[in-house]
Amino acid sequence: MSQAVTSVPHPIPVDLSDLIAQRFRVIGEPLRIRLLDHLRDGESSVHALTNALGATQQNVSKHLQVLFQAGIVARRKDGTTAMYRIVDSSVFDLCELVCGGLQRQVAEMNAVVRGETR
Repeated sequence: MSQAVTSVPHPIPVDLSDLIAQRFRVIGEPLRIRLLDHLRDGESSVHALTNALGATQQNVSKHLQVLFQAGIVARRKDGTTAMYRIVDSSVFDLCELVCGGLQRQVAEMNAVVRGETR
């Protein structure tokens, strides 16, 4: 599904930490996460994404441009329509890791609320 994970040097060099932070900023916007989720099913037009997400065309286009510039999505023209697709599926690995962490936190909070101790 995604590229192989390589080990990160420790300590992380400043230039690399800047690049990592930039990637987090790119995908750290809720609408971009929703766009990526819709594109997970395959290529889509700005119009279809606008309708699916209930966002404005201008807003969807702006966020797709950020994802495009970051190399996460690619676009092609189909007549007057711009079609977008995922080209860096590693963003889904990151989302899965974050979701797994959130699920563990929720489970731990639920256990505390129920009075269960570990």
